Amino acid sequence: MEKEAIGISIKDQGMGISREEIHRITERFYRAENAIKNKIKGTGLGLSIAKHIINQHRGDLQIVSKLGEGSEFIIYLLKY
Repeated sequence: MEKEAIGISIKDQGMGISREEIHRITERFYRAENAIKNKIKGTGLGLSIAKHIINQHRGDLQIVSKLGEGSEFIIYLLKY
């Protein structure tokens, strides 16, 4: 029997993340090229920590992004 999941979606209308980089943005200390180029402050730890916490709760993080249009971060957590 499959368990139900709850989805939480967070969207922004920022600069977006390139297709080439999207699979790397949850790596520790990784910063997207356009964030560095536009001098956006950060350490590259936020999404890495978030993904770790989500995984510890047996959840999933999906990221959908398009350059120039923004990003959507969807967190799925199992209902108990």
